[in-house]
Amino acid sequence: MTTDYENNEEIKIFREYLRIPSVHPNIDYEPCLKFIKAQADSLDLSYNVYRVVNPKKPVVILTWKGSDSKLPAILLNSHMDVVPVFEEYWTHPPFAAEMDKDGKIFARGSQDMKCCGTQYLGAIRALKKAGFVPKRTIHVSFVPEEEIGGVEGMQEFVLTDEFKALNVGFALDEAIASEDEVFHLFYAERSIWHVQFRINGTPGHGLVLLPETAGEKATRLMSKIMAFRETQVKKMKEENLLIGQVTTVNLTKMSGGVQTNVVPPQLTVTFDMRLALDVDHAQFEAQLKQWCEESGGGIEIFFEIKNPYVPPTKMEDSDPYWKTFKGTLDELGLKIRPSILPGATDNRFLRRVGITAFGFMPINNHPLLLHDHDEFLKAETYLKGIEYYTKIIENLSSLA
Repeated sequence: MTTDYENNEEIKIFREYLRIPSVHPNIDYEPCLKFIKAQADSLDLSYNVYRVVNPKKPVVILTWKGSDSKLPAILLNSHMDVVPVFEEYWTHPPFAAEMDKDGKIFARGSQDMKCCGTQYLGAIRALKKAGFVPKRTIHVSFVPEEEIGGVEGMQEFVLTDEFKALNVGFALDEAIASEDEVFHLFYAERSIWHVQFRINGTPGHGLVLLPETAGEKATRLMSKIMAFRETQVKKMKEENLLIGQVTTVNLTKMSGGVQTNVVPPQLTVTFDMRLALDVDHAQFEAQLKQWCEESGGGIEIFFEIKNPYVPPTKMEDSDPYWKTFKGTLDELGLKIRPSILPGATDNRFLRRVGITAFGFMPINNHPLLLHDHDEFLKAETYLKGIEYYTKIIENLSSLA
C-alpha cells in the first residue's frame, strides 16, 4: 500500500508542500511562493502576488479564467502558515512528511490546512486533464498569518481594489476533520474579542491593608466575568448546544507586579471571548464597562482583537450557490453536519464583504489532530478529497 502512495504524483506534491516549514513565529513565506509558482506553471494558471500590508506576508492568487469572466468567480482559499510545534512530543519529524506503512502522512499542516491548498490544485489538474472548461473563473488563494488572526492577511486583502477585481461570488475555506462519517460544514463563525483589562489601584507596601488595590479590583472583576462564564456552561448543558452556539470566555493571561512585598499600581488580565451569534455587541461591551465600574473603577479596557458581528451564510434553495454546492454533496453521497464554527477562519472576512462562504474539508472517519502533536492525514483520505473537490469545483464553476 505504501509503495503505491509513494509513487502517486498528488501525494508527492502534498508532501513537498508539507516539508516547507512555514511555522510561526517569523515565517519566511518565500519557499511557499516558489512551490506555488511551480504548481501554477505546471497547471498553466496565472500567478499573482499581492503584498498588502507587510511585504513579508504575501497573498498569492492562482487563476483559471472562465469562458464567461463576467460571472462572479469561485474562490478556493487556504493559508500557508502553520502553528508552532513541540518537537519532543512528536514521533515523526514535524516537517519531514514521513509516511508510515498504513499511508499516514505525518506533518504539521497536514490537516490545518496545507491539504486543502494542494487538493484544490489536484482537482484542477484532474479537470484540465479531462478537457473541462469552466464557465466561471476559478481563483485559488494562498494567504499568510491566518493562525495569528489574519490581520495582515485576508482581513486587509478583501478591502483592496485587487481583491474586488477578482469578482468573487462564492468561496470555500477550511473546516475540521470529522471523527465519524458525517462531514462538518460551517456556515458561520462567532466574533472573536481578545479583551485586556488594565486594572489600576492603590500602590504601597505589602505589609499593610491598603484600600482599593489593583488585586482587590481584579478579584471582583474576574469573579463577575467567571460568573457569566458559568451561565454559558449551564446553558450549553441544559439546552444541549454545541460550543459554537454559546459565548465562550477564558482567562488566558495575567501580568503585572514589581516584587512580592510591593502592592503594584496596576495589574493586567486578558480574556479570550468568542461571542455567539445572538449576542448584541453594544450591550455586551456596555456590560463589560459596567462590571469594571462595579469592581471599583479605574479599570481600562483595551481590545487586541474586536471582530464585528458577521451574518451567517444563508442555506436556502433560492441561493444558486448553496443549491449547487448542496446538490453536489448529495450527488457524491456525502452526509453533512451544518453548524457554527467554534474557532475562526478567513471566511469571516469574506462573509463580511458579502461573499457566500462555507467551511468544508473532505476529511471524515479520521482523528481530529489540528494543532496537536503527530498531526497526520491518511493518503487515502487525501486522494479521496481530491475526487470530491473535483466534482464540487466542476459544478460550481459551471453555474450559469
